[in-house]
Amino acid sequence: MSDKKFQPFVSSDSTMAEFTLKALLIGLILAVVLGAANAYLGLKAGMTIAATYPAAVIGMALLRITRGSILEENMARTVGSIGESVAAGAIFTLPAFYISGIWNPFLTSSTYITATLILIAGGVLGIMFVALLRRVMVEDAELPFPESTAAAEIHKAGRAGGSGSKFLFGGMIFGGLIKLLIEFRVIADLWQKFVQFGHQVVTGTVFQGEGGIKLSSPAVSPAYMGVGYIIGPKLASLNFSGGLVAWGLLAPIIYYFLAPHLNIAEWATYLAGASNIPLEEATAKVMNPMYQIEQVWRFIVRPIAIGGMLVGAGFTLFRMRKSLGEGIVRSVSDVKKAASGASQATIRTEKDLPFLWIIIGIISVAIATFLITLFIFETSFLVAFVSATVMIFLAFLFAAVSGYLVGIIGSSNNPISGLTLTALVVTALVLVILGVDSNSGGVKAVLGVAAIVCVSAAVAGEMLQDLKAGHILGGTPWKMQVGDIIGVALAGAVMFLVLAFLNQGDIAQGLQQGYEGGFGSKNLSAPQAGLMAMLSRGIVEGQMAWSLIIVGMIMGFAFILMQVRSPMLVSVGMYLPLETTFAIFLGGVLKGLVDIYNQKYQYNPAQLARVENTGVLLASGLIAGEALMGLIFAGLRVADIFPPSLIPAALFGNDWWFLVSILVFVAIGWVLVRIPLKNAGNPDEPAPPTAVM
Repeated sequence: MSDKKFQPFVSSDSTMAEFTLKALLIGLILAVVLGAANAYLGLKAGMTIAATYPAAVIGMALLRITRGSILEENMARTVGSIGESVAAGAIFTLPAFYISGIWNPFLTSSTYITATLILIAGGVLGIMFVALLRRVMVEDAELPFPESTAAAEIHKAGRAGGSGSKFLFGGMIFGGLIKLLIEFRVIADLWQKFVQFGHQVVTGTVFQGEGGIKLSSPAVSPAYMGVGYIIGPKLASLNFSGGLVAWGLLAPIIYYFLAPHLNIAEWATYLAGASNIPLEEATAKVMNPMYQIEQVWRFIVRPIAIGGMLVGAGFTLFRMRKSLGEGIVRSVSDVKKAASGASQATIRTEKDLPFLWIIIGIISVAIATFLITLFIFETSFLVAFVSATVMIFLAFLFAAVSGYLVGIIGSSNNPISGLTLTALVVTALVLVILGVDSNSGGVKAVLGVAAIVCVSAAVAGEMLQDLKAGHILGGTPWKMQVGDIIGVALAGAVMFLVLAFLNQGDIAQGLQQGYEGGFGSKNLSAPQAGLMAMLSRGIVEGQMAWSLIIVGMIMGFAFILMQVRSPMLVSVGMYLPLETTFAIFLGGVLKGLVDIYNQKYQYNPAQLARVENTGVLLASGLIAGEALMGLIFAGLRVADIFPPSLIPAALFGNDWWFLVSILVFVAIGWVLVRIPLKNAGNPDEPAPPTAVM
């Protein structure tokens, strides 16, 4: 479907600098930084942001200093954005090994090697499949590639002197500063209180219980508010509605009937043994109504939310069934076209990796999967062989589908978690049919295959998006593919350490502040990984709280019947702490205010685009700033270094001190509303490319 009239921004016969050391180094640094920031955000909030736009802006700013070419900018963006895809694959699956009890402790030399091999194998596999399918998909006129087009236009605008780097870096500094003040206890990050209604009897019945509800402020988090701003008021409201259902309906109702029947002595004895704390301390903890209702949410409401997430993921794929079906049908025929045309490309802008290299890469990943499953996960030869075979089939299928969906809706809306969930269920059912169980490495094999497929699909979607942008700009495909292989290798080697630091840091913080830290905790929710862990163990070992899961699934179907826009997002909101969804909602409200002012001032499309770009850059900066500062302090906690409190404990613990934190909300609101509106520009100025994230 080649369009002969198409001409790239840089001519195909140009010898402009492209794959240079400075472009590669900038891209690799961005891959690690943006990947780590997304890992932090994904584990805490259950969602990531597309890295293409921030990578483009930062790469442009840095290369402008050294007078880099537009193709060097394209290379830096391509390599820099791939880290987010590796991070997405990592956070959706690797914490599941810890949550399911397989990797505990999480960070050992063995788990590091295994995780790194999984991440690199999945990333390389995604790139190989995309290299196989690139030409057919990139040149398909039916695929609009909205985010690729926007990214390419950003680079073009940069050549004309446009730049939004000051907003991005300014947001990073502001977000990092707020996180710094929180860590040194200058401002409180949360206010919460348990309101107890006392012993009550339902009139006219024998039903009785202890009424109570947890009240919470939004978390003082620039990252969460930045996420809410980016996803907008509608999606932020859906996410918050899940929190209201969990904390305003389910948890209080369950607590009402459960509280009078709690055996405090038995619970305290169990907690003291499980957490290795004195019995007196355990007794005081379990007698606290706040602790009780939080445990109700964690162990009863969350499985219900997982049932809703399961239906939500299935519904997402069902709504995309036409696109998915077309992607599957096309993928088979595209391989034949790609193979026959792989050696025919002569011009620079049409050269992919050699077909032989692609086949060698795919076979190498299959062998690596077989060896990991056989020797590290300690399965049988048959299970290892079947796992490797299923992995290759599913990875190819979902890489092609992921690329196709990115071409239609962009990588920000790519349902990676839904595709991964499908891969996990299929793999688990196949292995159960073969007779595997937990003793034969079944759960490990299922999670391993799902992890490789997840990374492959995420990388494939992001890679194809960048290749389309490169196609518009005149980049060389094989150079971009080699650059991403290097980026995947570095991100894969680093990302597990990022997860380990966050996990261990949260465990240390939990010991200091009196909660059970680590993946799955209130501060490190990892909702998708929790879903993967429960499903893998539930299917392979039969250890699933099916009654709660089924209740959640019925709830998910009810959301569908009510025509809820995103049942998955509502269910994720139920899984997350209330303060998290509240802060995301607050960010969405700020974006809603900007939209109202846009209408009030009757901005034209050019001004609307400038407001949108400035807001997205500021929000992205807030996310990155808090995330990077959070990673620094997580590393300090691992080293058993805790920042001192700069405010006296008696004053800081007073409820009135949270009024200082309200000023932070006001400041973030001013930044995300006032600054974008102030930079709307004149009505007669040309429109910049819109930031699609």
